[in-house]
Amino acid sequence: MSITSRGTRILGIPERYPLVIDGGLSNQLESQGNNLNNPLWTAALLSKHPEEIRKAHLAYLSAGAQCLITASYQATPQGFLARGFDSDTAGKLLLSTVSLAREAIEEFRSDHRTDFMPRVAASIGPYGAYLADGSEYTGSYGISAQALTDFHSPRLALLDASDADFFAVETLPSLQEAEVLARLLENTRKRAWVSFSCKNDKQLRDGAPIASCVQLFAHHPRVFAIGVNCTAPRYISGLIKRIKGIRHDKRVVIYPNSGEIYHAKNKTWSNTADLAALERLVAEWLDLGADMIGGCCRLGPEALKTIARVIHSRQQRPGV
Repeated sequence: MSITSRGTRILGIPERYPLVIDGGLSNQLESQGNNLNNPLWTAALLSKHPEEIRKAHLAYLSAGAQCLITASYQATPQGFLARGFDSDTAGKLLLSTVSLAREAIEEFRSDHRTDFMPRVAASIGPYGAYLADGSEYTGSYGISAQALTDFHSPRLALLDASDADFFAVETLPSLQEAEVLARLLENTRKRAWVSFSCKNDKQLRDGAPIASCVQLFAHHPRVFAIGVNCTAPRYISGLIKRIKGIRHDKRVVIYPNSGEIYHAKNKTWSNTADLAALERLVAEWLDLGADMIGGCCRLGPEALKTIARVIHSRQQRPGV
């Protein structure tokens, strides 16, 4: 158990709500001049340029983030081994994602002389992220539940022993993968939020109803929040209503992408960002019951400043 200026927290779960999550890591790293055209994506920087990841974390803390998601979305033992790293180095690189977030927090707290301790969420990305072929946008893996179990188990075990506060099990595109992770999370020390990637305001990428996924985790002993990420802003309000429509005792976590469309083949984006009404939308999502809000792909520090401004105004209200 550890103590913060706001009181007691158990296993790192935030006691300050609503909470500001950070924004998209990849777009911030690219804005810093990094080329992420690599099967490891953001994790490719861990071995040679870790300072770039720390710098990106600092950019989001400066924009108002109260929770950092680690650079482990596409960092897996299997992925590092496929790129020529040995198992010991692979484990160290994976754990360094937590250390880099902690280092950024300590630097920020020292520079700003604040005693508030931002949280660290250890990212657990979907199997499709490891494939690096865009299948996290479809959920069409064509593999067994056992294969998914074998894939997720090593990273979960390593990060469960890390200094992260909790897991961010994120961008899940399929009910099958959610079912696998629900079983695995029953045996972890850390708690988790679980968030899904959706193609509309009703369904995951594989067509499963969001309601079925909420029911899967509604009373899960290790999951403290359920929500949506890497989904267009225009669908978020409807998804919150469906999440809140299922009886559960969990917080609601929301961090949309920009609304643009990703093309995995050439790793480009098209269409126009759906962010003109971001301030109004954040207020609407809070009114509908969102407890934790941030940004995913293509939402950088400037967008996060808007999100943080709305949330900070709610945090300052009496009784919040």
